[in-house]
Amino acid sequence: MTETIINLETVNPIEFFGVNNSKFDILKKKFPLLKILSRGTQIKLSGAPEQIDLAKEKIDLIIQYMERNGHLSENYFEQILGGDDAETIDNFIDKNPNDVLVFGPNGKTVRARTANQKKMVTAADKNDIIFAIGPAGTGKTYTAVALAVRALKNKLVKKIILTRPAVEAGESLGFLPGDLKEKIDPYLRPLYDALDDMIPADKLGYYMTTRTIEIAPLAYMRGRTLDNAFIILDESQNANDLQIKMFLTRIGANAKAIITGDPTQVDLPRNQKSGLEKASRILQNIEGIAHIQLDEEDVVRHKLVKAIIKAYDKERENETENSYHR
Repeated sequence: MTETIINLETVNPIEFFGVNNSKFDILKKKFPLLKILSRGTQIKLSGAPEQIDLAKEKIDLIIQYMERNGHLSENYFEQILGGDDAETIDNFIDKNPNDVLVFGPNGKTVRARTANQKKMVTAADKNDIIFAIGPAGTGKTYTAVALAVRALKNKLVKKIILTRPAVEAGESLGFLPGDLKEKIDPYLRPLYDALDDMIPADKLGYYMTTRTIEIAPLAYMRGRTLDNAFIILDESQNANDLQIKMFLTRIGANAKAIITGDPTQVDLPRNQKSGLEKASRILQNIEGIAHIQLDEEDVVRHKLVKAIIKAYDKERENETENSYHR
């Protein structure tokens, strides 16, 4: 019998082992012929040399992934352990050391952290319009803003335009204090937050003053032609059919656009229909337009967000099934 110790000093051991050792249990089930023990930031493997070598190879791959991405879902943990060919592993371990999208303030690195976020990056390199659809917390907006900032820093575009529909989510704009800008800014706050992570405050202020970066409600896009720009329409599920068509037809020469949205979180009045589903459906199979579907495995917020999304999805499926049988 052989023994090997693996150190987890470069990753968060809590993230590696999982809540209540859920991921560690998956590891032990994958290698039932080994005795696997955890001691602080170490894993001790005991058993046949060939089994130890295989387990160590998989654990090293998981560590590589976590060093690059930080977060690792149980599903991806299990897939890496079960991947027996190079192509499967390459889906999770990015061999390119230059995969950082943006270096933010204080040396912070911003990169695509999940498989579908990486698909967004690849799609943006090859297409001029990208639909990124998925639930809350999957990094749609954050990745889109990082791609825009990268394009600006690399001088591929001259400006960034970030826009959202100013749709009330249970609150009334008319009763909010302040002038029009002060009423609208809360709807655009997530876009400011993403930019704060990627651009130093003084430079961001300069970009905003010179309109190199513009953040505005969707209604302000009407009548414009947007050349040499990276344009993001965020929360597009709250835009109706005509508004999405208006946005898409603003795109000018040397411009890219990303449309993000979550069809399950429509805040439009009941007499208005979201235009996102129609746009993503009728614009399929058009060269230059890519469609990326994100899901709960891309959630990079609190671990409970994924569980919440799954619970709501299940409830929605039950409601659909019940209405079908009536």
